[in-house]
Amino acid sequence: MSWSFEEAFEAEFAALHRYLRRRVGAAAAEDLSAATFATAYASWERFDQARPLRPWLYGIAANLARRHWRDERRMLRAYARTGVDPVLGADEGIIGRVGAQARQRELAAGLADLRPGDREILLLHAWAELSDGEIAAALSLPVGTVKSRLHRTRQRLRNRLGDDGQSAVKAPSAPQEQQP
Repeated sequence: MSWSFEEAFEAEFAALHRYLRRRVGAAAAEDLSAATFATAYASWERFDQARPLRPWLYGIAANLARRHWRDERRMLRAYARTGVDPVLGADEGIIGRVGAQARQRELAAGLADLRPGDREILLLHAWAELSDGEIAAALSLPVGTVKSRLHRTRQRLRNRLGDDGQSAVKAPSAPQEQQP
């Protein structure tokens, strides 16, 4: 499909912005979304219209977001300590269950501990809902590499969180009373 820049912007900006908002926060997402499309506009004449548009745009966004990884890691560590998601505002809902908050804190800590490249692949899959092929194109990686890193990253998080999404480290059970 042959795209005009205006058509590409209209079709992809909202989804790309949502992805970046979850990745780097609302304020940085505004800047990175704009920078992504500014970069795309500057390179539009060199963009091969035979290539898929979406992975190309997400590749630009991923490159721009790399410099924010250190700040993102700090944000996830703060979330792990406090249980307050710094990206989601109060208008997007408050988690009512303490157990859900604990799982989210543990997940945030797990995400913070991932290598930046592994975290990028996982979040492109989970938050941007890109296919393995689209992630590979966005990050200039072989599809097999994306699949294996996604599998290993999920496995690491499962091992850390356990099968039910809760911490794999269980508290010792209370001693049971003896029956006479």
